[in-house]
Amino acid sequence: MRVAPAPDFARILHSKIDWHDYHFIEQELRRKGNGEQGKPATLPPHFSAEEKEKLYKTNGFNALLSDFISLNRSIPDIRHLQCKNKKYLKNLPSVSIIVPFHNEHFSTLLRTVYSVIIRTPPKLLKEIILVDDFSSKAHCKKELDEYVKKYLPVVKVIHLPQRKGLIRARLAGAKIASAPVFVFLDSHTEANVNWLPPLLEPIAENERTCVCPFIDVIAYEDFTYRAQDEGARGAFDWEFYYKRLPLLPEDLANPTKPFKSPVMAGGLFAISSNFFWDLGGYDPGLDIWGGEQYELSFKIWQCGGQLLDAPCSRVGHIYRKFAPFPNPGVGDFVGRNYRRVAEVWMDEYAEYLYKRRPHYRAIDPGDLTKQRAIRTKLKCKPFRWFMEEIAFDLVKKYPPVEPPDFAHGEVMNYHLKPEELNT
Repeated sequence: MRVAPAPDFARILHSKIDWHDYHFIEQELRRKGNGEQGKPATLPPHFSAEEKEKLYKTNGFNALLSDFISLNRSIPDIRHLQCKNKKYLKNLPSVSIIVPFHNEHFSTLLRTVYSVIIRTPPKLLKEIILVDDFSSKAHCKKELDEYVKKYLPVVKVIHLPQRKGLIRARLAGAKIASAPVFVFLDSHTEANVNWLPPLLEPIAENERTCVCPFIDVIAYEDFTYRAQDEGARGAFDWEFYYKRLPLLPEDLANPTKPFKSPVMAGGLFAISSNFFWDLGGYDPGLDIWGGEQYELSFKIWQCGGQLLDAPCSRVGHIYRKFAPFPNPGVGDFVGRNYRRVAEVWMDEYAEYLYKRRPHYRAIDPGDLTKQRAIRTKLKCKPFRWFMEEIAFDLVKKYPPVEPPDFAHGEVMNYHLKPEELNT
């Protein structure tokens, strides 16, 4: 009796496939119309400047024009050419997409949802959770609920009973999410071709991994879709402004390979649910917005994880011309957030922040007991390790101690009379 050979489980587990939907890609390439292929869109000529400006003021971008662009418009595939031939693990985890919003314009919110649905393999998309952070616009309430119920069965909407802010809205969505991986997106984004497998493969290989897509630019005036650049590593200066470091030579030599980044830009990333909650999620003591990307990034690295950027995953984002909503925070909530992050995670390096922002010393950061307990429980590394091993070149570009002036004195022009100097 012949016995069938045992299956090679290792090979099956690590086998890779091409996740591209070529039929859909071909259909998209044939589409024409206003804003299609990510080209500049235009308003019909009968609309007045006043009508455009009315919606512009309440959104920070050309919202009226958005209503004349298809909700599932085509956008250009601007990935590196090698990304188009790349295969990914056949066995990838499913995701819960979490999208917080406050008074988001109806068409940009729905375009975010449709871009995810049409460019995500159905077997990988368990649910999309829209978290309404106490919006006041009518279309964010009953109209949205009815639209989702009728047309979008994969979408869930939750309405928060009071304004919580971006950080706690994300947490509210994560608490009801059921997939093994969370993907956080902003509410005015567009997912590009084959965007999800590059985010998921590093997590499937190592659960203690967080992966960010490349963030492209959707122009706030005409919705042109373009690349921001071809990659950079996230960083910060000592006033906690987000900065970018150049890619390392090994990253440039491997344009499709996810690369290590010290900190994330903010709201677009994938992370396993187990790892997210093991880290305590976001610090619930952080208010509204500000500092959350540093807090989570520091925790990821210092507590045994890794943060990667995936060049083959691209998501477009509308960078508003201005913030259109009143700020719900009380006092210097951003400064308070920064102090919480610094006190828990930055050790002696917090002093460099305080030297540039002395008033932070007087801000009460609140109770830090639970956050410090997480650091102790997970045996997290000191911030010095993070600075020396992960953000090792940050101090060259953003020195914690400003170097002395090269020279000082007065600039004089001996050929001009004082009254001839143009001040």
